[in-house]
Amino acid sequence: MTSAVFPGSFDPFTVGHRYIVERAAARFDSLVVTVVVNPNKHGLFAVDERIALIREECADLPNVRVDRWTGLLVDYLRNENIDTIVKGLRSGTDFDYEVPMAQMNRDLTDVETMFLLTDPRYAHVSSSLVKEVAKLGGDVVPFLSPHIHERLQAILAGERQI
Repeated sequence: MTSAVFPGSFDPFTVGHRYIVERAAARFDSLVVTVVVNPNKHGLFAVDERIALIREECADLPNVRVDRWTGLLVDYLRNENIDTIVKGLRSGTDFDYEVPMAQMNRDLTDVETMFLLTDPRYAHVSSSLVKEVAKLGGDVVPFLSPHIHERLQAILAGERQI
């Protein structure tokens, strides 16, 4: 059985993330969308809320599950007996950032990284940019699923609940 991990902070999970999940899920028997937790960072969405939203977003993909991890990603892969990381690339800038990490991960544990190019429609979409635009009152509807957009609006309006 082939398995892979698609890691990220997913704060929030965008249509670009969903695109990569769909493509990776079609190539592996099992895909784990892993919310990687950095204890030094506090996202707009709480980690548990991100996980719940991603689970809802990917409920139609039977071979996709959602998990969390704090620490080195390669340790997660070792614990789960997975040997492939999936990373979405929007541009050459993403490639330049991701290649050294992929090489380090391979050197540390023989884990391979598969790069998937996003659809050009999503090449400019990032969680950070979506949050910035939304905070300034811009329309981010095209970049988020309806339920994630609804939660983003609620958080920006001051609600903090799952």
